[in-house]
Amino acid sequence: MQKGRVRGIAQRGSTIAYGSFGIKTLEVGFITSRQIEASRIAINRYMKREGQVWIRIFPDKPITSKPAEVRMGKGKGAPSHWVAPVRAGRVMFEVDGVPMDTAMEALRLGAQKLPVKCKFVVRPDYAHS
Repeated sequence: MQKGRVRGIAQRGSTIAYGSFGIKTLEVGFITSRQIEASRIAINRYMKREGQVWIRIFPDKPITSKPAEVRMGKGKGAPSHWVAPVRAGRVMFEVDGVPMDTAMEALRLGAQKLPVKCKFVVRPDYAHS
């Protein structure tokens, strides 16, 4: 598998499907499995395990690297970590079962752990109570 470039805006995964609130990326980038996990922990910790969290991205692209101080050649390096390539407009996390202000702050804390700019989105048919 070649490295490739992620360009353009997301065609699929760009609308809220499960929860009432979510964070959507505004940039293109690679999000590592560690960053996804750090963001998930930050969201769950703020919500005090109330409500429900959905992770809409999965790291299925291996990134390889060679060990330090190894000479050129001798083939491709071993997989070092996994990433999820995301395009602009991709919904990455969704939450439900908590008030809007709680969800907004939880997702803001989660977005700080990610290497791309994000924005808070609300489901279009959400009833503001």
